[in-house]
Amino acid sequence: MSENKTLENPSGEAHSEWKVGPGAWLSLIIVLLVFSGFFYKVDGMNWLGAFDFTTLGGKFGTMKSEANTFLGSGGISAKAGFLFALSLVPTVMLALGLLEIFTHYGAIRAAHKLLTPLLKPLLGLPGYTGLALITDLQSTDAGAALSKELYDSERITRKDVVIMGAWQYSGAGLINNYFSIGSAMFASLTTPIIIPLVLMFVMKFVGAAVVRLALNTVYKKDFANE
Repeated sequence: MSENKTLENPSGEAHSEWKVGPGAWLSLIIVLLVFSGFFYKVDGMNWLGAFDFTTLGGKFGTMKSEANTFLGSGGISAKAGFLFALSLVPTVMLALGLLEIFTHYGAIRAAHKLLTPLLKPLLGLPGYTGLALITDLQSTDAGAALSKELYDSERITRKDVVIMGAWQYSGAGLINNYFSIGSAMFASLTTPIIIPLVLMFVMKFVGAAVVRLALNTVYKKDFANE
């Protein structure tokens, strides 16, 4: 394979597929750590939370009672839906902003080179979709926003979106939900808490692989003209 072979990168610019320098790899490592939940509630080292996406996203304060945020209680219909949608904006904007910064420093190119050998045979997805999948581990909304951006920019196909959706919404927001909501069950677990987490992570791949198989067989004609 020639070292001068060029590819079209996600931003539409031609580049050599081997031109992934140290800065790009460092950028990829940082973005993976930020979005993966690795720094989320580290025992004895809470200061690491300053580098975690969920911590950076923060939370709204309460009004009148501990159960109420600025959304209040008893909201119905379109107005309640609008306020809920509004509450998603800060997290999504933060995710897109961070991704834009890390993309500038080459994280997308590094992710494409590193993750394609893993995602392509398992799910049929290009490597740069890995950042959207990893983001979903902490924020379903941010992961969906990144997936939509990839589709709108024509970097991925409709089939890719369906497969990514199957991966993302099986155990959505896995890290965040497991250590916040699931923590109520930790005391009754008879296995180390990491085992259910790893099992759910693996099953995300299994579910997406099953969906991919269905799209390539039963629903193959639906994507024939892509």
